[in-house]
Amino acid sequence: MRALRHAALVFVAAALSVPPSAPAGAPRAGDRFVNTVGPLARGGPDVVLPFFARKVWGTFFPRGGAAPLVPFDPEALRHNPSVTWIGHATMLVRMDAVTFLTDPMFSDRASPLSFAGPERLVPPGVPLDALPRIDFVVLSHDHYDHTDLPSIRALAARGARFIVPLGFGPLLREAGVVQVQELDWWDAVEAGPVRVHCVPAQHFSGRGVSGGNRRLWAGWVVAGPTRRFYHAGDTGYSPDFVEIGRRLGPIDLAAVPIGAYEPGAMMHAVHVNPEEAVQVALDVRATRAVGMHFGTFDLTDEPLDEPPTRFLAAAARHGLAANAAWILDVGETQQW
Repeated sequence: MRALRHAALVFVAAALSVPPSAPAGAPRAGDRFVNTVGPLARGGPDVVLPFFARKVWGTFFPRGGAAPLVPFDPEALRHNPSVTWIGHATMLVRMDAVTFLTDPMFSDRASPLSFAGPERLVPPGVPLDALPRIDFVVLSHDHYDHTDLPSIRALAARGARFIVPLGFGPLLREAGVVQVQELDWWDAVEAGPVRVHCVPAQHFSGRGVSGGNRRLWAGWVVAGPTRRFYHAGDTGYSPDFVEIGRRLGPIDLAAVPIGAYEPGAMMHAVHVNPEEAVQVALDVRATRAVGMHFGTFDLTDEPLDEPPTRFLAAAARHGLAANAAWILDVGETQQW
């Protein structure tokens, strides 16, 4: 009996010493993915219908405020580590002997149609045919401004490998991608000397009026021997970022979305505002943060040139140095 009591005490002590189990993959409801916080509030018809009417009006009477464009520097593209803003959520990243792209979007419209939908306000900072050799591409979710099939086909023809969230395989293989790997949240895969981690985001998916949320949405942490890079994709603010920082931080450079947040009743659950973007960077324990997802397409109601001003002001209020919060021009390269 004494031996049994001793064994039981050892078992309990061991159980109490084990840290909480790591989060599993993305939650699901049947065959659809859901967010960690559950269903998201997206606004009713009184918000949504006027919003789309304004967007239709904007296609005929475009607004000013697009992000500035500078000529890209071919020599700067060779720097390692470096990051180049190509526009929207497309970043060309070099680190630890690899070169990769995030959410490659080089088309003129973020739309399945060539004649309608959000039109590009500023050309890609680096044309497709001027890109260096790409070791791999990550996609955050399947919306047209992030998963652009013409761009994907062009990169696949050059032999690029694609690392994507669950559910993307059939879409990409139909587009001609041979090398594609699907990951769940918290899965990881090796890509040469770096390890690519699929991490949670708070968003949704769908490329039509039906079948939504059958492809997963995600962010990415690329961890190498000397650097760690985080791309948040599209996301609302959630507790997931603290967990990303706990498990995979500190991050050397975080690319955070700072645009597409108005009207708040419709956008807040799925797009952080500039102040929340700074908090995301702090949560993931980032040394530096660079703003993205603004000034390339007119997608929402806020003034196109407002996000950078608010982002830098919020960074200053949090005590981040000027060299720790970046706004790049389209085509600009920065070493990190």
